[in-house]
Amino acid sequence: MTGPAIAPVLPSDNSDRQPRWFHESSQARADATVSRAVAAEEPVAIEVNGFGLAVMMATPTDLDDFATGFAVAEGLLCPDETPRFTEVARVPGGVIVRLGLAPGAEGATHLAARVRTRVSESACGLCGMESLNSLAKPLPRVVHPVRPDDTAVRRVLRDLRAHQPLSRETAAAHAATLCDMHGRILLVREDVGRHNALDKLVGGAMRSGIALRGRFALMTSRLSFELVEKAVRAGIGGLVSISAPTSMALHRAEEAGLPVIVRARPGGMRRPAPAPDDHADRIAAQ
Repeated sequence: MTGPAIAPVLPSDNSDRQPRWFHESSQARADATVSRAVAAEEPVAIEVNGFGLAVMMATPTDLDDFATGFAVAEGLLCPDETPRFTEVARVPGGVIVRLGLAPGAEGATHLAARVRTRVSESACGLCGMESLNSLAKPLPRVVHPVRPDDTAVRRVLRDLRAHQPLSRETAAAHAATLCDMHGRILLVREDVGRHNALDKLVGGAMRSGIALRGRFALMTSRLSFELVEKAVRAGIGGLVSISAPTSMALHRAEEAGLPVIVRARPGGMRRPAPAPDDHADRIAAQ
C-alpha cells in the first residue's frame, strides 16, 4: 500500500506546532500561579482498505485503538474480529490511520458502497443525511445486559482519577472506562471528544483481548445518543455517565435494552425509568 512514510505518533507529539501552556492564578494565594498543558487536538483521517472513511478531530494518542473502535461503530468490524493491520502516519496538517480488513470480511465486502468523507468536530457524532437515516434503523438488542450496583460504580469513581493522566495535565479530556461488575477498572482511554474516547476504549479492549461483554463502561461526560449506539454495537453490557442524558440517548438505550446509569456521583446516581406508553396513557385518560 502506498502513502506517506510512517512516523511514530507519541502522546505528546505535536510535530507541526509548539506545545502550548497557560498559567492560572490561585485564589488561595494571590501570588501563586499554576502551569497547565493544553490538550492536543488534530485532524485524524481514517482510511480503511485504502478508502478515506472519515476525518475526525481527536487527541493524537492510542490511534490504532481509535481506528479499530471506529470501524466497529461503523459496522465494518465485529467486536470479536481484529484488523489485518493498522498503520499510523504523520502527514502535514495531521495524522492518517490506515486500517486493513481481511479480504473476506463482511465489512470489506460492503465498504465501497458505504464510503464517504465525514468531517466532525470533537463534540459531534452526527453529520450528513446518511447519519440521519441511520437513526431510523433499530439497534440490535443487547445480548448480555449488566446492571452494576451503586457500590461498584462508586468504586470506579473513586479509582478513576489515577487512570486519567491527560485530564490531570489539561483538565480538558474525557475518559471512557471499561469495568467489571465489582467495579474494577480494566481499561481507560482518554480524548478531547467523548465519542472518540469510547472508540479508543472499544478498540483497545479488542486489541488487548479484553472481553467487552458482561462489562460496563463509565463515561466522564453527558450520556449522548452516539455513546449509546457505539456501546450497543460493541457489545458492552451497560453504560454509566457522570452527567445527564439526552432524550435521544435514553430512547436508543431503551430500544436496545441497554441499562444506563446517569449523574453518577459518590453521593448518588440515577437509573432512568422507562418512557411511558403514550397509547396506554391516552386510553387511561378516556
